[in-house]
Amino acid sequence: MELNDVYTWLWLAWGGLFVVIEGAALFNKKRGDTLSEHVWFLRSRKVGRFVVPAFLGWLAYHFLVEGPGK
Repeated sequence: MELNDVYTWLWLAWGGLFVVIEGAALFNKKRGDTLSEHVWFLRSRKVGRFVVPAFLGWLAYHFLVEGPGK
């Protein structure tokens, strides 16, 4: 992977956009606009009680066990 790879720049842009959106949401007083509030809302729904923990479990496994070059 190199810094001139288009996907590297796209992931960096995605991360920057996340910081901007989450930062704006943190500094206003509107409820339900942060990522964590959306996840908590989803977990309060029947399907979210399975989907959220399953996704987070898969994500942890993917980063910790599978690693690069799978």
